[in-house]
Amino acid sequence: MTQMKHLSIVDGAFLHMESAEMPMHVGSLNLFEPPAGYGGEGFYEAVKAHVAKRMHMAAVFTRKLALMPFDLANPVWIHDDDIDLDYHVRYMVLPKPGTIEQLEALAARLHSMLLDRSRPLWEFYIIEGLADGRIGFYGKVHHSAVDGQAGVAMATSLFDVTPEPRTIRPPREVRANTYQLGVAELLAAALQNQGRQIVEGLKLVPALAKTVAGAVQKAIAERREESPEDRATRKAEKAPSAFKFAPPTPFNHSITNQRAFAAVSLPLPEVKAIGKGLGASINDMVLWLCSTALRSYLKDSRELPEASLVAGVPISLRQEGDTTSNNQVAGTLIDLGTNEADPAERLKAIKRGTAAMKKQMGTFRGVIPTDFPSLGSPWLISGLASLYGRSRIADWLRLANVTISNVPGSKVPVYLVGAKMTDYYPLSIVVHGVALNITVQSHVDKICFGLIACRRAVPDVHELGQQVERAMNQLRALTAAALAAPAKAAPAAEAAAAVAPAAAVAAPAEGASRVKRPRAASRKTRLRVVPAAQAAATPAPAAKRKPRSSAARRAGTP
Repeated sequence: MTQMKHLSIVDGAFLHMESAEMPMHVGSLNLFEPPAGYGGEGFYEAVKAHVAKRMHMAAVFTRKLALMPFDLANPVWIHDDDIDLDYHVRYMVLPKPGTIEQLEALAARLHSMLLDRSRPLWEFYIIEGLADGRIGFYGKVHHSAVDGQAGVAMATSLFDVTPEPRTIRPPREVRANTYQLGVAELLAAALQNQGRQIVEGLKLVPALAKTVAGAVQKAIAERREESPEDRATRKAEKAPSAFKFAPPTPFNHSITNQRAFAAVSLPLPEVKAIGKGLGASINDMVLWLCSTALRSYLKDSRELPEASLVAGVPISLRQEGDTTSNNQVAGTLIDLGTNEADPAERLKAIKRGTAAMKKQMGTFRGVIPTDFPSLGSPWLISGLASLYGRSRIADWLRLANVTISNVPGSKVPVYLVGAKMTDYYPLSIVVHGVALNITVQSHVDKICFGLIACRRAVPDVHELGQQVERAMNQLRALTAAALAAPAKAAPAAEAAAAVAPAAAVAAPAEGASRVKRPRAASRKTRLRVVPAAQAAATPAPAAKRKPRSSAARRAGTP
């Protein structure tokens, strides 16, 4: 029997939701310094030969889909021993002058095109012609085959940590198998897989019940033991409920197949250091930067809603060291605090949301199923996806305004046939109702933002990219103000303390037993860094963007 691998319900969903308007592949745009001694020719052929030697290291390179009869259940992956590398690895040249904006536009156009399902679901493009001499590399792979972390593992098989490619043992010679899967074999495999999924689901029930019972008991015990002061603090700092509609924005409409892309990079060590000083994680800082950029972007066009924007945030369920090429993800909703004008208060709101998310995932992470019986799922999922986009339900059923994802990347420089990677910009998926996706990936000492959007909903995505850079300037000013305020307060406190003894001596005898200390010395200085931060970070006044017309706001209108 031909070896096959069943797609999970999550993997299959990315296939069944796909349409011409909603391609379900993920990708990246990488920039490379040319290899030593490069004369302008031969890099494409070298990359193609390099890929040919490495394909056996990641299953995604050599497997394709075999569909179930009548789409009764999810397809299966089967091995393809006839890979056409001239199709999968392509060469392009930018027209002059070869700007980064031209490269971004090309990446957006390539990202809007569907992958051929009759072949392994990946494509690479070598792009030359940049004015600065660097080489572009755009790659995409279907999300049914990999999630974010599996994609990083796939990249590890392709890239090296030294200019000289490591020696890879060639694959074991395997006899070609041209056997075509028959209807009976596929149906039998589907039924066997359904039975296995049911058994695995039943095995999970006791663990799930135990986890829920333990979480309830812990919550009750904590409520009983907390003091009135703790109860008041908990209620004040409670994260907003995730189960609510997101406010209307220009991003929340049915989408077209047109894409716009912007790439931004920031210094990773600086972002980490500032976050550490503010008691925030790198994920908190990424969400704050995106929140601040979105707030400024919408405020400039007078489209900022009163309620906070809500971000859909994917969460990896993958165990450390697991490099399986599949999807092991869940999702949550986090308020971005865009209704807070105070940058410090906005960060507090984000930290409350991420803390609540971490607490929930810490409790339920191990019992969240990543697979279910999939009989009939192709019909159901594809039908619901089509209904959601074409009926305009996406215009009012808003669970999230934007998708924001943060994927850890390589901490050391990597190379492709001697060319050193300088930037790694991710390109992800936009869907009906959420026309903007911001995916962030670290690379050595950079944190790279990839902003992909439906072009009709967010035609000025580069303006949003510039707002990310301005948000970084605000973050620097916020930190500078926080450090400067205690330094200014210290001399005043010392002077007040010196006056205190003289005030005590001069006080009436009847009040000698209750010497009042000067307020400057007895109360902690309350730090309000917002005005200084905003004043220091605000750039020269820029031209206000005009509000979108009613036609533009309905971005999905043909």
